[in-house]
Amino acid sequence: MGTITRRTLIRSGLAAAAGVGGVAAAARLAERYGLIPPDSGTLYGIGETLTYASHRIVTPSASLAREFSRRDISSVAPVNGPAPESDAYLQLLDDDFERWRLAIEGLVTRPSSFSLAELKRLPVRSQITMHTCEEGWSFIAEWTGVLLSEVLTITGVNARARYVVFFPYDQWWDSLELEEALHPQTLLAWSMNGHDLSLDHGAPLRLRVPRQLGYKSVKFLSRIRVVDTLEDIGQGLGSASAEAGYAWYAGI
Repeated sequence: MGTITRRTLIRSGLAAAAGVGGVAAAARLAERYGLIPPDSGTLYGIGETLTYASHRIVTPSASLAREFSRRDISSVAPVNGPAPESDAYLQLLDDDFERWRLAIEGLVTRPSSFSLAELKRLPVRSQITMHTCEEGWSFIAEWTGVLLSEVLTITGVNARARYVVFFPYDQWWDSLELEEALHPQTLLAWSMNGHDLSLDHGAPLRLRVPRQLGYKSVKFLSRIRVVDTLEDIGQGLGSASAEAGYAWYAGI
């Protein structure tokens, strides 16, 4: 069955099942096509499954978040959460992150470790996109860094890989499905509005995922792991945010 026909079938099936009150039936249909988020077993799991499956079906994988012009950049950029206070992070801060490195591990052909200077020698990308918080505020900023797909291409991704997990120096780890990680707007950013990231905004490096809510854009990155399952990481829900009651998938 071709892609368009298959998507039409799934879309109509989900709508019909949910429309007649068969939410569980719609969830089973999503499972049939591998559209089950890792937090599907939580209290809100069926609803989150339908949200994730429907969004992934209706929204093309290559769709782009809106990009803005410099005149749209917000004059105020709110901050959510303080900088880490762990010894490891404070020691890196003491020498202005000169000893900081980003480890890429897991299901990759060439496990690697990059300094900030090494990342900056890779092809540089900038985007002016909106950071949208689940708490109701947002701001537009210019983010500069390297595409995550560029880094993953260098390290090589195993054919078994399904997810990319991001570990920061605080507790707010998260993950993306591989497709979202390789999206042409998913960025490892070291600069905001032409300046190195401040501590409040995630220095020295943060993730930017403009197609999802702000809590997916993990700050204070330490290492990245490519995996085939999320079941053995944390509580198996795919992120610290999901463990705290938010949805793992936060598509806008």
